[in-house]
Amino acid sequence: MKARIDAIIKREQAEYLEALLTQSDPLLNEMEEFGAEHGVPSADREVARFVEITARGTKAKRALEIGMAIGYTTIHLARAVGAEGLVVTIDPSDEMIKAADGYLRRAGLRERVRVERGKALDVMPLLGEKGDTFDLVFIDAVKEEYAGYLDLALPMLRSGGTVIVDNLLWGGQVAGEIRSRDQEASTKALREFNEYFLSHPQLLAEVLSVGDGLGYGVKI
Repeated sequence: MKARIDAIIKREQAEYLEALLTQSDPLLNEMEEFGAEHGVPSADREVARFVEITARGTKAKRALEIGMAIGYTTIHLARAVGAEGLVVTIDPSDEMIKAADGYLRRAGLRERVRVERGKALDVMPLLGEKGDTFDLVFIDAVKEEYAGYLDLALPMLRSGGTVIVDNLLWGGQVAGEIRSRDQEASTKALREFNEYFLSHPQLLAEVLSVGDGLGYGVKI
């Protein structure tokens, strides 16, 4: 979630895009309002839409989501993979899992989603042992652990599969001044990750000024 509307681009541009991309889905609108009210760190609207467009455009049938929260992006992915597809999503919070379960059931998508409870760095090796493979990976969890997520996800991602990573500009802090001490570790970790992501030998990747900064890569 962006720190503020104009964290990445100029305010008049941000306001124009914000007004252009309206939310017509009542359930997603409810989830956005819940997230804003309760401080749930879900993806921005344009990021979730971008993830869904990518999944549909690449005809992804198996997606891995690292960081579910209340299931906002999960719903977008579950719609994209279709009735025969599967989204595997990871989250350590019982509270978030319960909330997401309710939203997924209301959306009629619960059967397309497998929820793995636990910390992603602990859960992901078990997915590999089970032989899980994926067409798309979406990363949006603990910023200091992004490099670890990528390292664990890439062996499970098919050649030509897509990696999308949220919050890579971190409210503008990665390119500028760190605003508070509690943001220092995450900002430094993201600066290092961005270099790692863009130079990774298994990826053709870039960082886009979408949402709070979106990493986009294809496994080569």
